[in-house]
Parts: sequence; C-alpha cells; structure tokens
Amino acid sequence: MKKIPMKPFTLLLLLSLAAPAIELPGVSPGDRRRGQSSLSSGKEFLFPGTGFFRKNRDPIPEEQAKEWFINAEAKLDQGEIRKALDLYENFSKRRSNAVLVRKGKKIQIGPEALFRAAILRENKGDWRKAFEHLRLIAEAYTEYNFEKIAESLMRVAERLAREKLPRKWGLVPRFRSGNQDRMRMDQIANLARGPKFAPRALMALAEIAKKDGKEDEAVDALERIVNLYPENYLCEEAYFLLAKIYEGRVSGPSYDQGSTLKALNFYEDYIILFSTSPPRSKHESAEDYQARLAESKIRRSLAEKGRRKMRETLAASKVEVGKFVEKYGKYYMIHWRELGNRPALQFYNEAITTAPESEAARVAERKVAELKGSDEK
Repeated sequence: MKKIPMKPFTLLLLLSLAAPAIELPGVSPGDRRRGQSSLSSGKEFLFPGTGFFRKNRDPIPEEQAKEWFINAEAKLDQGEIRKALDLYENFSKRRSNAVLVRKGKKIQIGPEALFRAAILRENKGDWRKAFEHLRLIAEAYTEYNFEKIAESLMRVAERLAREKLPRKWGLVPRFRSGNQDRMRMDQIANLARGPKFAPRALMALAEIAKKDGKEDEAVDALERIVNLYPENYLCEEAYFLLAKIYEGRVSGPSYDQGSTLKALNFYEDYIILFSTSPPRSKHESAEDYQARLAESKIRRSLAEKGRRKMRETLAASKVEVGKFVEKYGKYYMIHWRELGNRPALQFYNEAITTAPESEAARVAERKVAELKGSDEK
C-alpha cells in the first residue's frame, strides 16, 4: 500500500491543535518545597507520571476522597490487602486536600493514604514503589509530618541499597540498580536539607557509589557533607574516606603527585580536626555512638599511617625530581651554569623537610652532602 505524504498545511494544523495541550503546566511538587507553588495555575492538580491525556485534572473531590479512604480502611480490616492498596494508590495520581476529623484529630487524607500505601508496598517487598510514594508525599504535601516521611525514606532507601531484594510474587527475582540506589539517596539529601537526614543520605550515597566504582560521585557526596554540614558527626568519617579515596589513586613517586597532596591534606585535616571524636548527636542512639567511638579510634590510627605513607611518597618523588634536575637540568634550564646545584638541592631539602624519618630523606641527605662537597672543591 502506497504511503500518502502528509501535506505541510495538515502538519501545521495538527501542531497548532496540540500546542495548547503541550503548554499545560505540569505539577512539580518539589517546587512547593522550594517555595514556589506547584498549583499556581489553579487548574493543574495531576502528579508527574499520571498521563498526558488524562481528562480530569482537578483535585480529587472531597467526598470521593473520604469514600476511598474509609473503604480502604475497611478492606484492610477484612484482610483484603490488595483491594485496600488499590484504593490507597488512587491518591498517587491527583492531589487531594480533603481532611477527615476523628475524635478531634485531623487526618490529611491524601498524604496519609500514600503513606499507608507505602507501608503496604514495603511489607509486600516492593520497596521501589514504596520509595516513590514516600517521595511524592515529601514533595507534594510539605505540611505533612516530614520527620516521619524522611525516616521512612531513609529506611527504604537503605534496604534497597544494602539488603537482598525480595522476589516479585515470591518467584521473579528483582535486580539491584546502583544508579537508582544513588539517585534515591541524592533525592533524600535534596529533600531533607537538614542535619538529621541529609548527611546520612549523603554518606549512604558515598558508600554505594564507592562500592559501584563511581569514585567521583562518592567524592562529591563526601565533600557535600564536609562543606554543607561541618558540625555533623559524620564529617569525621567523611574526611577519612576522602583521604582514603585519594590515597587509592596514588601511583607512586614517579607519577603526578596531585592525588598524593590531596590525600595528605585530608589526612592532616582529619588528624587536626578530630583528635577526639565528635560528641554524641541528639539524632544518634547510645549504641550507635559507642560503635562510632570504637570505629573512630581505628580511623585515627589508620590516618596516622596514611599520612606517614603519603609524606614518604611525596619525599621520594622530590628525590627523583632532584636527581633528574641534577643530571639533565643543563639541557633545559636557562643560566644553569650560574644556578649550579641549587635547583637540585632545593628538591632534596624539600624531601628531607616533608618526611624527615623516611628512607627518601636519608637518600636526600647523602645527595645534599655530595653536592655541597663538590661545590667546595
């Protein structure tokens, strides 16, 4: 069958008809958290991912919302979890501002229904869907109990990242995605801008990224902890992990020493700033605090060894540069006759100063004695 080409006029007409629909503002619940009303148009109440061609874009009617919520509770009491979950998840498509009053207590139906759906999903092993429901509450219903939501977000995200994923329907295996795990932790850190949850999320993000071989992402997360939350107790571990990551990139004295210097700086900052462990946080349990004290003691010992090793590597590198300058400097240095052995001596002396107890310092001392002896002749 021969295809009939579309005429330019017909194409233009179709685009002009589609334009009003394309320009409809979509709900971006995160804008509410950033201080911009996601409902500024007064007409658009759909949540992202609902569907472009959905006709009803108004909030869920109050009576309908109450009916769904009460029916879901009844189904749950009867043990019909699947039907209860379907009713609760009706609230994942459109916003609901309905409020139910019970015994003088107000229940915000929209976020409460989504929270219950998240708990049911988590119990069923569908942790990804549970996380999405919780994230939607945090973004769309900023007046809801954020402490409760953030704690649940962290719990589900950590289970997704660290525990074995339950099988779907008890049969089909679920596979972990490092990219999604890191994205979830980043979302929590952006949503929960505060010392209770954001540093925890960033530390988990760094651990997952490091495990997945994404060192640059790990470095970014750790630097966000030390720069944005310098008073948080996790800074102690963040400085140490940054030093370890850069130490792992050191190739030896014959190569570029940028990573050596960064590792050395982080080790020295760590030793100066954390000679004693940070005090117990109000967000930290007594058990976790005692475990952290024991771990930080080990980290301080490792940091001393790491600093010594980085100094020795840097000193050995300066000796190698000094030997090269001593041997080949006359081929590329201007006024090399007037300079004599001074450039090489400078590198040897820096090696001695950098790591006075190292083997490189002993070599440098012998070279300094040789060059000074030759100058006196």
